[in-house]
Amino acid sequence: MREAIRLSRDKMRCGAGGPFGAVIVRKGKIIARGWNRVTSANDPTAHAEITAIRAACRKLKTFQLDGCELYTSCEPCPMCLSAIYWARLKMVFYANTRRDAARIQFDDNFIYGEVSRPVSRRKIPMNQLLRPEALKVFAEWKIKTDKIAY
Repeated sequence: MREAIRLSRDKMRCGAGGPFGAVIVRKGKIIARGWNRVTSANDPTAHAEITAIRAACRKLKTFQLDGCELYTSCEPCPMCLSAIYWARLKMVFYANTRRDAARIQFDDNFIYGEVSRPVSRRKIPMNQLLRPEALKVFAEWKIKTDKIAY
């Protein structure tokens, strides 16, 4: 956890992005580090947890991080929480809470609320188009014999 906190402080101070750091550990050893690069990479998805997950997957040459733990300087936002589940991390440790983050203008309560709303009631309009055409691709995937399931 101290390494995640160190990354959050050092990368914030050098202008890489917001005050967030993360490390991924496997069998007691750090295998990947990540920090917030939203502003330095012009990438709204470059949160510390996401950049750490990307680095760990590249290093291990896999898209799942079974058996790995994430240490992050702050409770994960909704996007990072989803990525944690997709990556199949076995455990998460965090330092600051989402309420601590809200106090410094990193407030994700709006997004938590939007996720739970019906699609028709979200702030960003979402309109369904061409479902029958898209369903044909899903049908093809279902019978594909050489797919890599995840």
